[in-house]
Amino acid sequence: MTDITSSLLPLVRKLDPEQAHRLAIEALSLGVGIPVTHPKDDPALAVRTLGMRFPNPIGMAAGFDKDARVLRPLARLGFGFVEAGTVTPRPQPGNPQPRLFRLDEDRAVINRMGFNNQGIDRFTVRLARLHRGKGFHPSVPVGANLGINKVGAVPERDYPALIGRVKHYVDYIVLNLSSPNTPGLRALQGAARLTELLGAISAAHATRPPLLIKLAPDLSEDEIGPIVEAAIAGGAQGLIISNTTLARPADLKSRFASEAGGLSGRPLKSRALSLLHDVARLVNGRIALIGCGGIETGADVIARIRAGADLVQVYTAFAYDGPALLPRLKREMQTILREEGIETIADLKGADL
Repeated sequence: MTDITSSLLPLVRKLDPEQAHRLAIEALSLGVGIPVTHPKDDPALAVRTLGMRFPNPIGMAAGFDKDARVLRPLARLGFGFVEAGTVTPRPQPGNPQPRLFRLDEDRAVINRMGFNNQGIDRFTVRLARLHRGKGFHPSVPVGANLGINKVGAVPERDYPALIGRVKHYVDYIVLNLSSPNTPGLRALQGAARLTELLGAISAAHATRPPLLIKLAPDLSEDEIGPIVEAAIAGGAQGLIISNTTLARPADLKSRFASEAGGLSGRPLKSRALSLLHDVARLVNGRIALIGCGGIETGADVIARIRAGADLVQVYTAFAYDGPALLPRLKREMQTILREEGIETIADLKGADL
């Protein structure tokens, strides 16, 4: 079935990108291309972190399944974990269209979606329904990525409230403080503001799943250290490195290169990897790290693990390659492990630090 899905990709890519995304969600919700059972991964690819076992280190990043509609189908495609969202307290339509652009020549995407989603009420209804039975739990860890509305947001009120809604249904929670498409959101990454926000969360929730913070790749060297220390001191269990970038590399070829929004995919690879190196040195094993941005090959996954990541996430490469991406990444990772005589991928963590 995944072969059929992959053969349709050239046709899907002729559609408007946002229309193609909606079609992909509908197809997954109907089971198109989904294996009947979850693929069995080589134990050499398993990772233990955040108090959980992940059958492989490759996760679906937030932004694909904004409304928690296809968590189980994504798990059955072979992801090691899946992250739903970003979800906000109230439904919102997002920014005006067009707001999603494929930069085919650059293997990249620019988006200025603006947290379009159906809101936390419908999101948690789906999580609760899955959690009660009906085929859930999807056999891999599940995360919820949380954000704030464009209008009327009070972060110290909204993030704790969102955590209260999802904490009984997910394995980990992510605070999205780094999308470039919600005015003022990135200011929450600053060390002082982050300390206030994490303090409000701790006061509201004595217990909760592991909490991670997703950071922007555009942080300066001077900002990174205080942010990392504020996150750890405030009780965060992990960081995701990184979100999309506002930067535009000079060698972009696509006619959409000057569109406003966050850039993801291949052009983000070197910056995301460099930032991960820097953060991993500062963290020094105190909390978990998830590498994200421009991951397209098994070698890319290995490079993030060697740079200090426990896990990785993909999105843009999945948009280009479809479900065939996952078995290819795993084959390439296993080949590298064999050639280097490494028993498990976890043995490579931080090898380049």
